[in-house]
Amino acid sequence: MATLLLLRHGRTTANADGGLAGRQPVELDDTGRAQATAAGERLRGLPLAAVVTSPLIRCRQTLELALPQAAPTVDEGLIECGYGTWEGQPLKKLAKEPLWPVVQQHPSAAVFPDGEAMAAMAARAVATVRSWDARITAEHGPEAVWLACSHGDVIKAIVADALGVHLDLFQRIVADPASVTAIRYTPLRPFLLRLNDTGGDLAGLVPPPRKRRRRSARPAESDAAVGGGAGAGR
Repeated sequence: MATLLLLRHGRTTANADGGLAGRQPVELDDTGRAQATAAGERLRGLPLAAVVTSPLIRCRQTLELALPQAAPTVDEGLIECGYGTWEGQPLKKLAKEPLWPVVQQHPSAAVFPDGEAMAAMAARAVATVRSWDARITAEHGPEAVWLACSHGDVIKAIVADALGVHLDLFQRIVADPASVTAIRYTPLRPFLLRLNDTGGDLAGLVPPPRKRRRRSARPAESDAAVGGGAGAGR
């Protein structure tokens, strides 16, 4: 199967200020732009069969800096979790809300006020990347590499699914700004190849071309009996 690279967007003004951006149109700050450019240096030269992105501007800005030659496809399935009335509020304030411990310890039960359930976010994110992966494998072959640019909680949920762990454990996973996480899905199980990689060489993630099997030479025609030895046919 194809290899998926999950790229988180670079740091935003909300990240820097300690706020919860959610689906608000926050943009990259200077650090985030530098992170996106550095990620592009690492991704340069990889034969990406497709680039897919969340519709939010911070992801699109990240790809404009990291992969300026790419023509990303926008997919709503990669959008950030809908945090409802929590969006735009300081994390320090939200940490005092009764829902906060649920989000941290039992996220599968968390439903944000006037927003999305974390379980629903995880389900649509996983369905989105698995659908894209199957399509890209069918169109480009199992050696294909493709990239999806998304958000921290979305990437963590996809990783939890790949590891086969419950969503309630996904807060143990880290996806830093501009980090790369690599997953390879197979008919049997997914494999997590990289997690939260912010500086390693990515060239090794490109699978080598499969060796074609040579057709065995056609056996010489013989009228000897099957399994025959010296006395065969006698």
